[in-house]
Amino acid sequence: MPLQRRLPKRGFKNIFKKRFALVHIKDLNRFPQGEVVDVDALRKAGLVKKVYDGVKILGDGELKVALTVRAHKFTESAQKKIEATSGKVEVI
Repeated sequence: MPLQRRLPKRGFKNIFKKRFALVHIKDLNRFPQGEVVDVDALRKAGLVKKVYDGVKILGDGELKVALTVRAHKFTESAQKKIEATSGKVEVI
């Protein structure tokens, strides 16, 4: 049996990888009009359980309420959808 087949296969674990808590934009419709949505508000609503290296807002779904959203990262589509409803995007 060749040596490369006898040795166990080992993977690669990137120790510098950043993990983000993900929130879809369709879940932000539960907040009232004009409210400031930050990490604490997302925790109270139960959308984020643990903030690893930050919160990232994803652009899945539609936003029907104008909000001021404060998060660590945004996708392009999420940013456009928030601004289309006359909301504000603030990067922490």
